[in-house]
Amino acid sequence: MQLLTVGEQAPSFTLLDQNAEAVSLAQFQGKKVLVYFYPKALTPGCTTQACGLRDSKSELDDLNIVVLGISPDLPKKLQQFVEKKALNFTLLSDPEHQIAEAFGVWGEKKFMGKTYDGIHRISFLLDESGKIIAVFDKFKTSEHHQLIVDFVKGLENGK
Repeated sequence: MQLLTVGEQAPSFTLLDQNAEAVSLAQFQGKKVLVYFYPKALTPGCTTQACGLRDSKSELDDLNIVVLGISPDLPKKLQQFVEKKALNFTLLSDPEHQIAEAFGVWGEKKFMGKTYDGIHRISFLLDESGKIIAVFDKFKTSEHHQLIVDFVKGLENGK
């Protein structure tokens, strides 16, 4: 697992969203983009993280941030996630985990004594030209949204 780092250009990609429509990273040029990887729709941690982003959407909009959540789930499952949790941002399907691998977030995980390959819960904040300006890999799912908001406000205040 070779995680992308601050200063690198994010790989371009096009994936299907929750409506099975193609969405490309290039569509968001001129905006900051939060590309966040999560393991599985409708699981407790992923739901907490997504709902935090949902609830801070107006603040994220004010900061010119577009949210793209990426998991291996198929569009139908993503649509259920959006509907059940009233999510107000784009979820993308990466079933072959090609984009997860390109960002370096696909790799060995351990859970309840088992070892398997899967997505690591890591987020990348991209600037308006698609360059990585922050990598968030250690956070509580309940605090993820605030971490992003505080980071961008710090940038704007020159901190």
